[in-house]
Amino acid sequence: MKNQKLKLVVGSGKGGVGKSMLTSALAMLFAEKNKVVAVDCDVDAPNLAIWLNEIKLWDKKIPVATSVKPEIDLNKCDGCGLCVEKCRFEALKMEDGKPKLNPFLCEGCGACEVICPKRAIKLKPVQNGEIRIKKTKYNFPLVSGNLFPGETGSGKVVSELKKEADKFESDLQIIDSAPGTGCPVIASLQDANFAILITEPTPSGFSDLLRVLEVVNHFRIPWKLVINKWDINPKLTDEIVKWAGKKFLGKISYDKKIFKAVSNLTPILETNLRAKKEIISIFVRIRKFVDYDQTSKTKKDLV
Repeated sequence: MKNQKLKLVVGSGKGGVGKSMLTSALAMLFAEKNKVVAVDCDVDAPNLAIWLNEIKLWDKKIPVATSVKPEIDLNKCDGCGLCVEKCRFEALKMEDGKPKLNPFLCEGCGACEVICPKRAIKLKPVQNGEIRIKKTKYNFPLVSGNLFPGETGSGKVVSELKKEADKFESDLQIIDSAPGTGCPVIASLQDANFAILITEPTPSGFSDLLRVLEVVNHFRIPWKLVINKWDINPKLTDEIVKWAGKKFLGKISYDKKIFKAVSNLTPILETNLRAKKEIISIFVRIRKFVDYDQTSKTKKDLV
């Protein structure tokens, strides 16, 4: 990692499978020898700060405006109602002979601006989120995005978030992706060098893993697999391990004490739980794929 910044994305299909837990621990472990930036791209429900016990006082907050909403000049409006009629999201309704906007239903498509015969409607940028930055006690910055309730544009917020993360001098970014396969996941995976996918041994967990894997393969990103809570279903775990083959990286045991630890804002690496040792073993294997001079390797070498 001497000459090129490495971007390692921790992703999953299903939510709640341990993605943020693994991301936080990997960031702490890599930071012992590398310049690391932890990036929370789950802007709809950012929680990496919780796993790192860094929820107090952000050093910096940057407003983000990646969406637009219509602004209506009631002096120009003649109350024809055409904008209300053509709004497919039903974000506009007539009140006292004039259109009124419900911002929580508006998608900012601009149809109302185009259709208005009096040119009384103009699209205006709105702040739909913010980027939060702080230096953690583990000697690396945490860059986290937050989409405001009822707002849209999570993928665009992630893109802006990654631009801020790129401003930090580092040789490694640990990126906590959102679950699923939507816009924030696609934005998280763009320009990534490697993906650590994590799943659980349940039918829904494995099914959703296959879905996000389609996105990972679309971007031709090398990947490895971690199975969390493997012991809740050893039979299915064995089947997933067999399916993954050489892509299998390691597994983490189920432990109710993990939930107690995060409730107490205690990072996994500051506990004596079995999961700590298992994650450290996974980290040792990951180092084999990232501890090299990037100029002498290609993506194919990471597979």
